[in-house]
Amino acid sequence: MSRARRVLRGLLATAVLAGLAAAGLVWHLNYNDGIDTERDHTVAGDPAMLLARGAYLARAGNCLGCHTARGGAPGAGGLPIATPFGTLYTSNLTPDDETGLGRWSAGAFWRALHRGRAADGRLLIPAFPYTHTTLMTRADADALFTYFHGLPPVRARPPAHALRWPYGTQAALAVWRALYFRPGEFRPDPARPPEWNQGAYLVRAVAHCSACHAPRDRLGGADWASLAGGAMDAQGWYAPSLLNPREAGVADWPAAEIARLLRTGQADAGSASGPMAEVVLHGTQHLDDADLHAIAAHLKALPGATAGAAPAPAATPARRTAVGERIYDQHCADCHGAQGEGLAGAFPPLAGNRAVTLPRAENLLQTVLFGGYGAATAGHPLPHGMPPFALTLTDAEVAAVLSHIRTSWGNRAPEVSPLDVLGMRTMK
Repeated sequence: MSRARRVLRGLLATAVLAGLAAAGLVWHLNYNDGIDTERDHTVAGDPAMLLARGAYLARAGNCLGCHTARGGAPGAGGLPIATPFGTLYTSNLTPDDETGLGRWSAGAFWRALHRGRAADGRLLIPAFPYTHTTLMTRADADALFTYFHGLPPVRARPPAHALRWPYGTQAALAVWRALYFRPGEFRPDPARPPEWNQGAYLVRAVAHCSACHAPRDRLGGADWASLAGGAMDAQGWYAPSLLNPREAGVADWPAAEIARLLRTGQADAGSASGPMAEVVLHGTQHLDDADLHAIAAHLKALPGATAGAAPAPAATPARRTAVGERIYDQHCADCHGAQGEGLAGAFPPLAGNRAVTLPRAENLLQTVLFGGYGAATAGHPLPHGMPPFALTLTDAEVAAVLSHIRTSWGNRAPEVSPLDVLGMRTMK
């Protein structure tokens, strides 16, 4: 075959592929997703029961945690969320006619959850986790709709999204959906007990755990069934793997301890911090015992990852870790113990702590630089806090003390560099 013919065939194949892509794009942009069949849908059931169920689901999914700006009215939106593609602002879920859900029908709300489209047909940005809520039952969607329509209406229009072009365009969203989204429904596994299936429904659909715990690619797409650990790059956190026993896997935990962690933020083998503390504060502490144990049953049954061999510790302390030991004795030992043993119920141990030895150091950097508190729950109402050291220690000193902690008392993890610390500072 001549070179000219090969080039011609290549151009023809490219044109065909481009045509197919354009056709798929037009279809995704214009397909009405069955909204015409939803216009007459009415919510059936006892209003008080629907309202109670909707409030429960909203807490389980931490809906108001995202849809409430700092100092703003609950559910009125406007909270800025940083993403790798720019900043977006959450929508108003209150029943205001002009800026919220006041003119939405139950059918339009169902389509938003199930197919990721607004009432006017626009494609929604997938920071709204329709990739997960598509699995919710129609009854639960109706209960959520009832709850949001029962909130006090607030006239509040969130700021316009500040996403880099073309990520916020309808065309880009159509392409993203073609790659990463298929409407679905939750199908119980008949080979599993009812408790496991209930936990799977809560984890996959209502609480949308893989929105944080799934590894994402450069376009923000993921296998939405994965819980293998995900970098929350724009926020500077890492959601550890729920499969890997060296990260946050709990297959070997008693179910009661998993439930206690979700209810109180505290367990014998760990505690909730960072974004997970917010999940416990606003969400999981409000779940009933049956649902907490269902989640525990599901998490315990997740397939475990094979943990690779830990790196061998250095034969002698590196210069950085030797400096870090002095800083640790000065600033850390009073709470966390001279040997990293911690104080039960107050200050977590650092020796043998999976959060300390994660391969990625973002969470430790966040904690040391900016401090924070665990979740204040009914079962643990007065959590001890971690003071911030951003103004106390230099980048080199933070790197030194973290390198010391990650390589002492049997811990085996890579050292932290001053550049790592600088990167976290500049992110904030």
